[in-house]
Amino acid sequence: MCGIFACHRHPDVQKFKPTALQMGKAVRHRGPDWSGNVIANNTILVHERLSIVGIDSGAQPLVNEEGTISLAVNGEIYNHRVIRKQLKNKYNFKTNSDCEVIIPLYIEHDIDAPKHLDGMFSWVLHDKTQDRVLAARDPIGITTFYMGRSSSTPGAVYFASELKCLHPVCDDIISFPPGHIYDSKTDSLTQYYTPNWLMHPEDVPTTPIDYKLLRESLERSVRKRLMAEVPYGVLLSGGLDSSLVASIAQRETIRLNELAKQQASAVNGANGVQGDKLVGIDIDDKLATVQVLPELNSFSIGLPDAPDSKAAQEVADFLGTKHHSFTFTIEDGLNALSDVVYHLETYDVTTIRASTPMFLLSRKIKALGVKMVLSGEGSDEIFGGYLYFHAAPNAKELHAETVRRVKNLHLADCLRANKSTAAWGVEARVPFLDKHFLDVAMSIDPEEKMHTKDRIEKYIIRKAFDTEGEPDTAPYLPDKILWRQKEQFSDGVGYGWIDALKDNAKLHVSDDMLANPKREWVDQGDVPDTKEAYWYRLMFDEHFPPHAAKTVQRWIPTWGGQTDPSGRAIAVHANKYLTTS
Repeated sequence: MCGIFACHRHPDVQKFKPTALQMGKAVRHRGPDWSGNVIANNTILVHERLSIVGIDSGAQPLVNEEGTISLAVNGEIYNHRVIRKQLKNKYNFKTNSDCEVIIPLYIEHDIDAPKHLDGMFSWVLHDKTQDRVLAARDPIGITTFYMGRSSSTPGAVYFASELKCLHPVCDDIISFPPGHIYDSKTDSLTQYYTPNWLMHPEDVPTTPIDYKLLRESLERSVRKRLMAEVPYGVLLSGGLDSSLVASIAQRETIRLNELAKQQASAVNGANGVQGDKLVGIDIDDKLATVQVLPELNSFSIGLPDAPDSKAAQEVADFLGTKHHSFTFTIEDGLNALSDVVYHLETYDVTTIRASTPMFLLSRKIKALGVKMVLSGEGSDEIFGGYLYFHAAPNAKELHAETVRRVKNLHLADCLRANKSTAAWGVEARVPFLDKHFLDVAMSIDPEEKMHTKDRIEKYIIRKAFDTEGEPDTAPYLPDKILWRQKEQFSDGVGYGWIDALKDNAKLHVSDDMLANPKREWVDQGDVPDTKEAYWYRLMFDEHFPPHAAKTVQRWIPTWGGQTDPSGRAIAVHANKYLTTS
């Protein structure tokens, strides 16, 4: 991940430049490899770079040959090579960066440019000739992005990767909506990502399940996300989603290594020289560059004897990945909480619970020299995988809830995955949120996603990767993992973690405090209902002013009646794990 900060139409941009550079520095953890800035007219773009693709030539902001268009991007464009081939007009590319294609796309398609992008991204583009800014965010909001205004500079508009860049200079901040583009020409946001399932959740899909299509769509999604020129790995919790991603990535790594050997052998035979380490992934003649690794790294973390750590080791042994299993103590987690809230920029209970071990793991990953990881976020929202979905009254309401959860991912699991890793200069990629895979998965008749006596949560994605009856296909996962019940990450790292958080919250928040919340919380209509939630809100307020709270959304399950978002609070979990232990 990279970090960006931008301001358009500042009344004195030269005087503002030192402040803008400081705001960019506030997200240097996202992009520790290089810093850059461009001023044009009264607009400034600041960029902090994490180099993953085009590492030797992709410094930003990017500027076209004429010097009239400048661009700052946080993200990865997986179809950049395809776009380069399909441009109608010749464009002289100055770098090998995947992001530079956004400039010619703007020249050819104007405000429709993001419709042509396949990837995760937040970007700000300035057209000097028109003195115009366009800013866009990827369809689901995988990359974090904020937009702000200031009463002291009423004509200006600000953008940044994180809240901490904006609250010192803006008194009105929003989370930039996913799938939208801002145009300063009209000073408005337009939704460019408009699939029917998202725009009309009341239209219940009727498409029958196609298990082969579902499997191939996810495989394709993982494959394109191996686009990197640096060491990469997979986050492996031992749950279904991360294990499937790891399995597919390992298969592709083995295939690529074999291809590289064949290429090297051919080159050596012809010229007596070493073969290139970079090979192409052929996706219907659409090439993406990847770093061929001798073996795939996988990473897990948990308290000693955590359920997920044991399952993750089983998966790693089965797949043959180079596995790194880390442990943390409850004290480690508690000591990190304030930093986690600072980096996550939220006070949502379930996000903080799950983010803390992920935050600690990301630091370990960075220390090993890995800069990009694949992760399994999004599957539970798409397939109704959370245990509270057992209480869904019917398929129509289940579908509406999956749509709602996907729409809000940018305030929850996407925010967690992006910021927990970016805090240490690591990039997380999420194959389940590929827009093509989403079109397939969200168009399936939701009756197929309902939990029944004979169907465990996420039955259809499990079934899609069940190779029983396919003698020529090796198993993707052991059956005990493929059919393992959902264990939410904050539970799976060790049940003592959540218990410790609740116990420590009681030490910091009294009954009287809980009964008499701060006046601004009451005015905002967002009053914590537990001591744990109150504790996190206090931490948030230590780092951010009251007006920043409008960018946060707290989550509780829609059905089931419980107030605690932990999966352990769901009866079906207790019946499965506790009564049989």
